Amino acid sequence: MRALRFYPSRAQSEKQNMQVFKTYLESPLGLLEIKGNENEIQEVGFVFEKGKSDFQIPLILLQCKEELEQYFAGERKIFTVPISQSGTAFQLQVWKELLEIPFGKTTTYLELSKRLKNVGAIRAVGAANGKNQIAIIVPCHRVIGSDGSLTGYAGGLDKKKWLLDHEAKVNGNYLSLF
Repeated sequence: MRALRFYPSRAQSEKQNMQVFKTYLESPLGLLEIKGNENEIQEVGFVFEKGKSDFQIPLILLQCKEELEQYFAGERKIFTVPISQSGTAFQLQVWKELLEIPFGKTTTYLELSKRLKNVGAIRAVGAANGKNQIAIIVPCHRVIGSDGSLTGYAGGLDKKKWLLDHEAKVNGNYLSLF
């Protein structure tokens, strides 16, 4: 079972007291910055240049780098590295739903809002999706528009398309999704 923790925005004291470490990974999509403490990953995001990496990297960050490398090599479909992020109760619900989207599959913002039993929350689902700070591992790239179009991705639509095409190819049904 995967270790997963989401924190309501007001309940961050435990996280704030732990030292946050940082490392980088060169990926097919460019540079990824990985942040976390000794127990869990808190951020994975696209950056343009390396900042200062920590001298000693906790094993959990090294595990994250390894799992991302395996993902990009087509050898991993499910991440096991422990993760956590802070957000509102609604954001936490959305992020948990994102983790239920199978590798190589997509869903829509409308479908996510239906799963949350709030069809009128399509825009709120999109906003929460955009606040996800753990790219790729919490697969916000698997959410598309109801008409099948690519919509919004913090890393850019070119990266979203690449990730979806990569997953389709790994699953053996490579036809460009778009």
